[in-house]
Amino acid sequence: MATVTRENIGLLNDKITVKVSQEDYLPNFEKAVKHFSKNASIPGFRKGQVPAGMIKKMSGQALFQDEVLKTVEKELMGYLQQEKLEIFAQPLSLDTEAKSLDYAQPSEYNFEFEVGLKPSFDVDGLLAKTSLTRYNIKVTDEVVNQELERLQLKGGKMSEPETITSDNNVLSLEFIETDAKGNVAEGAEKKENSLLVKSFSEAAQKDLQGKKAGDTLVIQLSKAFDKTQAEAIVKDLGLANDKDSLKKYFQLTITKVGLIEKRELNEEFFNEVYPGQEIKTEEAFREKLREEIGKYWKQEATNHMHNDLFETLVHETPIELPKDFLKRWLQKGGEKPKTAEEADKEYPSFDHQLRWTLISDKLIRDNSLEVSFEELKESARAKIMGYYGLGGEQAEWLDSYLERLLQDEKYVDQTYREMITQKLFDWAETKVNVKEEEISAEDFVKLPHKHHHHEH
Repeated sequence: MATVTRENIGLLNDKITVKVSQEDYLPNFEKAVKHFSKNASIPGFRKGQVPAGMIKKMSGQALFQDEVLKTVEKELMGYLQQEKLEIFAQPLSLDTEAKSLDYAQPSEYNFEFEVGLKPSFDVDGLLAKTSLTRYNIKVTDEVVNQELERLQLKGGKMSEPETITSDNNVLSLEFIETDAKGNVAEGAEKKENSLLVKSFSEAAQKDLQGKKAGDTLVIQLSKAFDKTQAEAIVKDLGLANDKDSLKKYFQLTITKVGLIEKRELNEEFFNEVYPGQEIKTEEAFREKLREEIGKYWKQEATNHMHNDLFETLVHETPIELPKDFLKRWLQKGGEKPKTAEEADKEYPSFDHQLRWTLISDKLIRDNSLEVSFEELKESARAKIMGYYGLGGEQAEWLDSYLERLLQDEKYVDQTYREMITQKLFDWAETKVNVKEEEISAEDFVKLPHKHHHHEH
């Protein structure tokens, strides 16, 4: 009779030994040999007439190993189910003995496995004492004006005036590196770029006024642009991001002067930006802009709060993990073996992910959160309609497209995950203390992301 024994070898780390004797696997081995001899085709023998002895000589070793291992696996899985052991991943085999299985001398075998056990932990206590901030981001007139101008320029027509007269001129430029006197550096390559006049520093903008296509001027990066713009140009030109690059001189050749004429604020323009919304006046258009910008920031604020909640849960839920076992598992358990160094390096992000999986699985299970197929279908439909800009009207092809999409397992799985995670956050939000705070968009963008770096 096969026996299975278990002993503890570390934190949440057990060794399971499966012992099998002849009577556990021999009957199956003989069966396998019979089955094989029925179906083997070997030259010189009629099909089904190959003697068992010959089969054993040819394939006995492989069949024997196979049957022993199958028996061991069946015993191990039966034991895990019967004991209701919640383990990580799969048991890791500690065996070296598999190599000495010999069908001519069947005997008793011991197989050893190592398992990592899932910890039990409590999340509700942490949620009850967690405080989070929901930011209400004010949409100012200035923000609406900036967005309005951006849209007017984006939809505007480009003309080509002769000379530079405005900070809204768009310049097509060639950059070539020179010395301070404007002599072209040895081996310097031409780089092209296009910039608005207003992206130059004030001094450089003055120098550019009245220039035409074909004109050149020599600039020093740090003087011609302010800091952030200069860093962007350094990147565009493929230079090293350091102080020396900013000191370099370039000859600029203007190859083209352009001017974007802002779109007029009329119904045609309103309808282009928001099709089918029947917007007639500038006032109504500004209102719609304000509402859309507000929606965007509301979503950003929710994301920020959920990120805080995620980090709090992952880093502050008291969960003990069998770290050494998991590192060994990372080395051996994947597609291809990894070195101890590789496993060490991968462990922190694996640990982070694993904690989140344990916590979210527990909360979803304990609170019976679920996403029905109907909900998933509705969400997918709304997404497609949003993506293709369909308002209330239903497109003919939508249903068949949706059906096809919902047969794609990967898509369904990903959508389900997104939705159940959303439900989880919505549920958790009701369990923590939320305080509201007004904030400007500028300050909101500067908020640090909550991220703890303490070792567990």
